[in-house]
Amino acid sequence: MTLTDGILVLLIVLLLLWALYDEVIQDKRKGKTLLKIPLLRRNRVDYAIFIGLIAILVYQNVTRQGPTHTTWLLGTLALIAIYLGWLRQPKIWFKTQGFFYANAWIDYQRIKAINLSEDGVLVIQLEQRRLLIRVRNIDDLERIYKLLISRQ
Repeated sequence: MTLTDGILVLLIVLLLLWALYDEVIQDKRKGKTLLKIPLLRRNRVDYAIFIGLIAILVYQNVTRQGPTHTTWLLGTLALIAIYLGWLRQPKIWFKTQGFFYANAWIDYQRIKAINLSEDGVLVIQLEQRRLLIRVRNIDDLERIYKLLISRQ
């Protein structure tokens, strides 16, 4: 196995572990889930560029008659990128003590202000940072707002 193949295997394993954490483990952490809201997807173009670059590497490997297992590893990496970019649905999990947003735990006590923008984005002001929560269904904003108000 070459260094390139080792790095590809490492990337594949890390991405699979992260996907497992994101889909299964995160829901079980920090207590019972009170509310789970699907969010809008972002950065699809970034994933498309990444998959395009992988396709170029596959093409180069095939035309130069490189190792077959490298082609398979690159294909696996492309499939994982397709899953992460288009099939996986980003979510926000509200728990009793806080919530998970973008894989980060945020305690309810850190919230300084809650606002709703004109274009339907929930803005949560923390100590030094602002969270912009774009929900898939606009009706979920009311459910989130009621939950956050009840926790304040």
